[in-house]
Parts: sequence; structure tokens; C-alpha cells
Amino acid sequence: MSQLFTPDGRYLIVRGRLWRTSNPDLPSDQRQALVQGLMQARRAVRQALAQGDSGQLAQARAAVHAAKVALGERGPVWWTDGSPDFNRHLARNTPYADWYRRQQG
Repeated sequence: MSQLFTPDGRYLIVRGRLWRTSNPDLPSDQRQALVQGLMQARRAVRQALAQGDSGQLAQARAAVHAAKVALGERGPVWWTDGSPDFNRHLARNTPYADWYRRQQG
């Protein structure tokens, strides 16, 4: 199954929901370091959950959030044209609705 991105590249669509993509203007070495940090933080979340350690879990989730903000997937939008953010919205409830419906065949 191929991934479906909006025509402007701002969102990946998963089960009909828009998820903001990473900032395409990040230098590749910076993006790589941020993704590695994100994966490490996600592993820490999994470990904290397995151990039932709420303090470590909070720290790990904060690290995941910080990495996603740095990547541009959360926090301020990375585009500059003033368009609103539809992160986590259902595609059918956004300006992408007609386009998305056409993609569904």
C-alpha cells in the first residue's frame, strides 16, 4: 500500500486523517539526527510503559514531543503562506475533502 500525501506535501493521510509531515527544508543531516532522537524517545516510552515508571514515561513523552516539534510535525507550521493547520483533522472535513474523495476512487 502506497502512502498518500496531500498535493502540497503538508500532510500524510492515514485512515482518512491528516498528519503533518516533517519540514522538507530541514537539512538532511539535521533531519536524520532528529529522527534518530525521535526513535530513541519512542523506545524510552515503550520501556517506561513496560516498567510502569510514570516519571520516566513523562520524560520520554516530552522527548517525543520535542523531536516532533523540531521536525515540524507539531507546534508552529513550517509553511509560510498563512494557510491554517489541519493536523489530525479528518480529510473529509478540510479543504482537501474533494481531492481526497477523488483519491478514494
